[in-house]
Amino acid sequence: MSDYRIDEGMEVTLHFTLKLEDGTVVDSTRDKAPATFQVGDGNLPPGFEAPLSGLTDGATGSYEITPEHAFGQHNPQNVQLIKRDDFEGEVPEVGMVMSFADAAGGELPGVIAEIDGEQVKVDFNHPLAGRTLTFEVEVIKVAPATTH
Repeated sequence: MSDYRIDEGMEVTLHFTLKLEDGTVVDSTRDKAPATFQVGDGNLPPGFEAPLSGLTDGATGSYEITPEHAFGQHNPQNVQLIKRDDFEGEVPEVGMVMSFADAAGGELPGVIAEIDGEQVKVDFNHPLAGRTLTFEVEVIKVAPATTH
């Protein structure tokens, strides 16, 4: 048991379970190795880090994270129509997650939302956008982050 508390510059190892409003588990480390991250490294959205602040080894908690603090609201501008011909031989199916090139040449995942003749509606919102999530954590270890 350490006296360290979760704060900037700390490395945290924890188990977490992420659930939707209806209790459906979206992600969990319970059946695998715990997650380790450095506070502020961008692995966790700030809204997930904030409630953990001050916790120490062995602490557990359950936090409700609103869309604003999780993956944002669903933005209709992130839903775009793409011509079916632009799929270059790949056959899009509703519900499929596909990778698209963004303006900067990076990869952007999009979900095929609808197919209407030659038009394919692609939703580039995060799949959890607009959802209030329950973030359950069990802190295993808090230690000063070592810089590599």
